Amino acid sequence: MPTIIGIKLSERNKESIKLQEILTKYGCNISTRIGLHHSTGDTCSNSGMILLDTVDDPAELVSELKMHWEVQQLIY
Repeated sequence: MPTIIGIKLSERNKESIKLQEILTKYGCNISTRIGLHHSTGDTCSNSGMILLDTVDDPAELVSELKMHWEVQQLIY
């Protein structure tokens, strides 16, 4: 069942490596990934949001993400 997952990162620079490891592990279940953060050209915000569109049941992925970050799901 398709699901949109939102992941809130508060320390994007520190958390991105762990997040990338998890997303790579579940890469076949993710059809779209969008990263959002505020940027002014000279600086980038250290907080951000990742949006994932999944193609299979994301229960394992969501469970693992929730161990580290605030996660929201929208099933459509």
